[in-house]
Amino acid sequence: MNLTENKIFQVSELNGIVKEILDETFANILIEGEISNLRKASSGHFYFDLKDKTGLIPAVMFKGYAWQMKQDLQDGTNVLLRADLSCYIKQGRYQLIVKSVQTKSKGDLFLEFEKLKKTLKSEGLFDDDHKKPIPQRPKKVGVITSLEGAGLKDILSVLKRRSPNLEVIICGSLVQGDDAKFQLVEAIENLNNLPKKPDVILFGRGGGSIEDLWAFNEEIVARAIYKSKVPIISCVGHQTDFTISDFVSDLRAETPTAAAQIISEANKDTVFYLKTISSNLINTFENYYQQLAQELDGYADDIEINIENLLNTKEDKLANTLDKLNSLSPLSVLKRGFSLAIKKSGEIIKQKKDVKTGEKIKIKTHKDTIDCEVL
Repeated sequence: MNLTENKIFQVSELNGIVKEILDETFANILIEGEISNLRKASSGHFYFDLKDKTGLIPAVMFKGYAWQMKQDLQDGTNVLLRADLSCYIKQGRYQLIVKSVQTKSKGDLFLEFEKLKKTLKSEGLFDDDHKKPIPQRPKKVGVITSLEGAGLKDILSVLKRRSPNLEVIICGSLVQGDDAKFQLVEAIENLNNLPKKPDVILFGRGGGSIEDLWAFNEEIVARAIYKSKVPIISCVGHQTDFTISDFVSDLRAETPTAAAQIISEANKDTVFYLKTISSNLINTFENYYQQLAQELDGYADDIEINIENLLNTKEDKLANTLDKLNSLSPLSVLKRGFSLAIKKSGEIIKQKKDVKTGEKIKIKTHKDTIDCEVL
């Protein structure tokens, strides 16, 4: 009869029971495997995975045990561990609590890596004579990486900021797993077979363990890179990660971000140059406009002065003409003491025969009119 069949457990309670069972059953055991995904915390503890061909167990070696080691832990190293198998209650995750480490040999993956590296190097795939120059000002760039990875985001962010006019062709591919090598080869071939090929290809992914990066150590991938007619910049992992792809590519960049910076460096200078020219042109036009405005203001002042002088001249001429007209006016003559004889009809009397005895006439002086009769 199952005594726990109808019992209701709390999560932490069940984890505690599992921990007790593991602590009692698997205390101070010996276990061998290959170190993978090794990382050292600031506290001095080591965290890694212990794996074989089909399985993996998380492991931790606390600082108190770690300082006693006579050799450094490395990814890919086959080791024999003495450890306790326990359960981390908060997460319900079982792990090895490592007490000691005995190194057996380098891992199978490292041996395979070194063997392939030696073979390809002897065939000349790493020779500098075969490496194609990277164009300084590419107009079109191909990118082979995972569509969901951080590497693609980093590349696009750099190119958008430094080379916004650069045409980018993204060729998505798996970057880890058994099928990744085939997709990577296909992506290289597809970009090389385009009617209008890219000027350069960025080929890589973000960092990871040796297992995560292994697709870039495959022989068929290395040979596809070697056959590529388009220059390839390998940008796999982080600064300390090296793959076969790095050695056979035309150039190795430490990270995807670094690769994007390399191909956009010249374009960044070009953009800066164009911005400088644009700024200079704007300043030149502004200076020319200000100079032209000053000249136009000067012309306006000259025109205003000329018009004023012309008006003054015309006014003077008009005044002189009026003075002449006034001097010839009968009224001006009358002012000097002369008078004018006028018939009732308004006709001016010029001589004696123009009037008759007894005819009523008018004598006009400067100020008055005098009625008169001819005697």
